[in-house]
Order: sequence, then C-alpha cells, then structure tokens
Amino acid sequence: MLYSEKVMDHFRNPRNVGEIENADGVGEVGNAKCGDIMKMYLKIENGIITDVKFETFGCGSAIATSSMATELIKGKKVEDALSLTNQAVVEALDGLPAHKIHCSVLAEEAVRAAIKDYYDKNGIAYEPDQFCSGDCSCCHEHDHQEPAE
Repeated sequence: MLYSEKVMDHFRNPRNVGEIENADGVGEVGNAKCGDIMKMYLKIENGIITDVKFETFGCGSAIATSSMATELIKGKKVEDALSLTNQAVVEALDGLPAHKIHCSVLAEEAVRAAIKDYYDKNGIAYEPDQFCSGDCSCCHEHDHQEPAE
C-alpha cells in the first residue's frame, strides 16, 4: 500500500478543518508546482495554542499533513510549535511516499507563517532565521526582503 493507515485516516477524517474568526495568527503558504495551498489559523492565549484550524486546497497528502500538523501543535507553547519539523509530521503519519514529502514541508511552513504573523501582530521580537532556513518557498518568493509599508 502506498499510504499508511494514518495518512488515509487524516485524509478521510481531517481534524481541525475550518477557519478561526479573528485568529491571533494566520499563515498561508503554497507551492505553485504541485498546486497545494495551505492556510493555518491560530488562537493563542498566554503563549499557548488553544485552537488551530486549517484550510487546504490540494492532494490527499497535503490534507493529511495539515491535519496532523494541527494535532501536533494544539495545546503546545508557541515556542514548541515553532520547532515542529516536517520530519515529525511524516513520522506521526507513519511515513509518506518520497514524492509527497513536500506536503509535510508545506505543513511546517504554514505553522511557521501563522506564528510569524502572530509575532508581527503583537510586536514580539524574533530572529528571522527562526522562520527561514533558507530552503523554503518564503525565501525564494521574497529574497529576504521585508515587505514595504
């Protein structure tokens, strides 16, 4: 079988689907090459992610990795969620086919983008490297330039 039971379960019964009104952090990432787009919404209270929802347009692996990523960060401290890796998402799903690993990378990037939005909205200082390892789509699109005000 190509996909694990966990991948199929999160694809058929995704957790935390939807939108959070007045979210504390929203991150949207996409990969034009494969057409997957993920939007992650965070509700944060006292530094804890109390709620997280996602909207994903994409393949089954994109939906499964989004779902698993939300499960892995819900109830966690923001700093802990920031250390979520695509590898952790893949392992939690009992693996992904090699050509679908990029979906787990998108899930990691969506979480980071939502946390970065939360930090920006609340004037929380951070190191830019926390959000960009240099090989993600956010870097290539913006070439490390800050958006003009």
